[in-house]
Amino acid sequence: MTVHERIGEVTERIAKRSRDSRETYLERIRKAGEDGPRRGTLSCGNLAHGFAACGLVDKERLSGDVVPNLGIITAYNDMLSAHQPYERFPDLIREAARDMGAVAQVAGGVPAMCDGVTQGQAGMELSLFSRDVIAMAAAVGLSHQMFDAAVFLGICDKIVPGLVISALSFGHLPAVFVPAGPMPSGLPNDEKAKVRQLYSEGKVDRAALLEAESKSYHSPGTCTFYGTANSNQMLMEIMGLHLPGASFVNPNTPLRDALTKEAAQRALAITALGNEYTPAGEVIDERAIVNGVVGLHATGGSTNHTMHLVAIAHAAGIRLTWDDISDLSDVVPLLARIYPNGLADVNHFQAAGGLGFLIRELLSDNLLHEDVRTVNGTGLSGYTVEAKLNDDGTVRREAAPQVSGNDKVLATAAKPFHPTGGLSVLSGNLGKAVIKVSAVKSEHQIVQAPARVFHSQEEMQEAYKAGKLTSDFVAVIRFQGPKANGMPELHKLTPALGVLQDRGLKVALVTDGRMSGASGKVPAAIHVTPEAAQGGPIAKVRDGDIVRVDATKGTLEVLVDRQEFDAREPVTADLSANQAGVGRDLFAAFRTMVGTADTGAHVFGA
Repeated sequence: MTVHERIGEVTERIAKRSRDSRETYLERIRKAGEDGPRRGTLSCGNLAHGFAACGLVDKERLSGDVVPNLGIITAYNDMLSAHQPYERFPDLIREAARDMGAVAQVAGGVPAMCDGVTQGQAGMELSLFSRDVIAMAAAVGLSHQMFDAAVFLGICDKIVPGLVISALSFGHLPAVFVPAGPMPSGLPNDEKAKVRQLYSEGKVDRAALLEAESKSYHSPGTCTFYGTANSNQMLMEIMGLHLPGASFVNPNTPLRDALTKEAAQRALAITALGNEYTPAGEVIDERAIVNGVVGLHATGGSTNHTMHLVAIAHAAGIRLTWDDISDLSDVVPLLARIYPNGLADVNHFQAAGGLGFLIRELLSDNLLHEDVRTVNGTGLSGYTVEAKLNDDGTVRREAAPQVSGNDKVLATAAKPFHPTGGLSVLSGNLGKAVIKVSAVKSEHQIVQAPARVFHSQEEMQEAYKAGKLTSDFVAVIRFQGPKANGMPELHKLTPALGVLQDRGLKVALVTDGRMSGASGKVPAAIHVTPEAAQGGPIAKVRDGDIVRVDATKGTLEVLVDRQEFDAREPVTADLSANQAGVGRDLFAAFRTMVGTADTGAHVFGA
């Protein structure tokens, strides 16, 4: 299959740019694959420690270095609704392994924080850094050299990217990602958003707000809006690390359990001990990364992935840039309308045809690389299916429906919701930024207004509550980048800005912080780089400067005489309050070492 000319061009330039680093990476993981891991290389004392807690049958199997041993990396905890179902998964995986005459062990657990709990709180300043902690924690679990393959249990925002980075560090091992699925639909997301807005206006009380939130987030499973967590699941499937049709099956159902067992057995089938050796580092290549970006655009996915995909690519020796992401957006149509880009949730998306339908439509328009390696052992055409449950409890797959079950949720490539993708990159004399336009109406995609400058979202909230924001403005929220305070998400701003826009004001947000996959109807130029803490141009903006955010032309400008603006000294801020408390003191080295947003905001070096 020949891909679209632009898809091919971008893929080729990524490959050319990455040639040296990718070759070095592949040499490393191929050498690791040749050397092991083999339990036979461990001393008797090493090995005895490694299987001391196993039953007699598993000990006998592991002592001979003949059967594969599957490592389980789990992000289970029972505070996160998305990860609570993972409590049962290790037993399912061990059972599936034993049925194949193999062994499975929990290799390690990784932290998993909930951004929904920490939104607007000090803990959010650890959120982005938790991705790299997760990658390192998973590496510790796999470092015992006991395993021939690994399954990764994780769903939410920073957790899956961290796990992928770790899987690529151990890229000689096959890796299968195992989702737990979204919670059933509750209070519609748009109704929840209305209550939030009413609360911000003082029209409903806290009890009404809590009731609405509890009806929306109500059971085990992933939150149903299309934020970073569900964007993660789309990415794992379209990049070939899930089994086909696995992403959006509800937890604690027979099909979900069957998919989990199947994932374990597939991971065991693709080790170096068999005939289908499929190392993770060769599944994730330039084509798979481009496929991920295409999927992100086609679904209006999370802006966080403009950093996470760059960091994931880097871990595989691949150099992805924001320009690549922007250029792909120009040719990828928007095919999904899932909240906040529409009224539907991911369960409605799944019912309309889900990823099987979406992948088939993108392939039919030559917008994906079909000829990729996947853990399924097929090219990407093997993912144009739906997973179903057989009477005997096993999984079967049927072709995805030819017609969308709801053309307001899932469109065809021939009749997309929008001819270009949901994410754009802005550039200008304020630096580079990312904007999610799929939820922003066309009349709001250009805003030119005086700047109102704040150094925290709380400052802007105070101005809003005091009735000081009564005319058009661009809110410039700075010193929120990774070096300043870990780059928290700034969702406290969303209701207030939404209210002001609904009142007829022209409003926009410009920040070196994040807004994530829940970015909504207000135009938000986020991830501005260079950040204020590095003396970036955003640190030179003053109250009253005219700022222009133009999502149609892809520009971000302060309309001040160039010589005057260049002559200004960047302001500084007292960041001492962000340096300690809630564990922030432990992350001082991260704030020092972290890279820029456009290079992935990771701490793993150049």
